[in-house]
Amino acid sequence: MPVLSPSSSSFFVFICFIIFFVTLYSSNCLAITTNAKRPRQISVNYYAKSCPQVEQLVGAITSQQFKEAPVSSPATIRLLFHDCFGCDASILIATQPGSKVLAEKDAEDNKDLRTEGFDTITRAKTLVESKCPGIVSCADILAIAARDFIHFAGGPYYPVKTGRWDGKISMASRVPYNLLHANSSVDQLITLFSSKGLTIQNLVVLSGAHTIGFAHCNNFLDRLYNYKGTKQADPSIDPRLLKALKMSCPQVGGNTDIVAPFDVTTPFVFDHAYYANLQSKMGLLASDQGLFLDPRTKPIVQSLGQDKAKFFQAFLSAMDKLAQLVPKEEEDMERNGKLPFEL
Repeated sequence: MPVLSPSSSSFFVFICFIIFFVTLYSSNCLAITTNAKRPRQISVNYYAKSCPQVEQLVGAITSQQFKEAPVSSPATIRLLFHDCFGCDASILIATQPGSKVLAEKDAEDNKDLRTEGFDTITRAKTLVESKCPGIVSCADILAIAARDFIHFAGGPYYPVKTGRWDGKISMASRVPYNLLHANSSVDQLITLFSSKGLTIQNLVVLSGAHTIGFAHCNNFLDRLYNYKGTKQADPSIDPRLLKALKMSCPQVGGNTDIVAPFDVTTPFVFDHAYYANLQSKMGLLASDQGLFLDPRTKPIVQSLGQDKAKFFQAFLSAMDKLAQLVPKEEEDMERNGKLPFEL
């Protein structure tokens, strides 16, 4: 694992190199989302008879995207996490023209999701539909694609349990209550995960997905200039990282498209460097760095930072639990006949 020494003169060059400009635009998977009925239980072999080649079909797209547009990896992985808790592909549904109800995709917390993630799922869904029409859900395709990218980027390969159903409800108003935020406290993170039946261990392990990917300046600007209203920088940021981030993210007038890597050492590799970074005060988001500062989560950070194999094993277990969550709100609304977005 690469380690940046405090005296490294290349640190600033490295940081500035991997902070770059991006342009966002929208994509819509609603038009090709399946009407598959909800299965009783997801399983590894769910499509064994109905569409046995589904993983090969999705893989044909993800492998191509990985080569042609490497940013598709973090974009799709992040898209999966923003779709959960629930993992029902409701994040792929665009707001209907003229509707007063915004879809999840248009929620403030989702506006900076990279288009490559949406494009990957749209292309994969189109290919799968050509071979297995009306069979495979977008939710399953998203889960398979994210697994592929995790593996392509150096992470573990694992069998994906399929059989998810595509959600019929997509409401921006639900997003803030079901998504981790850049400035969330550890208490808030634990409360959210606990409400989904997930443990503190799951929280720290799944946060490790930030070993790959990027965040826009607005997600960490307060840490640089006005941490908790003090008009000072967050003292838990390494001074070198702080200086580099300030160079690219001014307090006012900065370009809103600039992003910085979650993992300053190996931003395109799925490894366990994320945890070593937290111990070196190089966590990008306050919610990430807080995991090393809190006594409830610090030992887990330290343990995972010492053993990549242990992190991978724990990650697979946590992903399995995450994939089986069902959005209770949608079940309740279906029973009451309230379906603002019919597929």
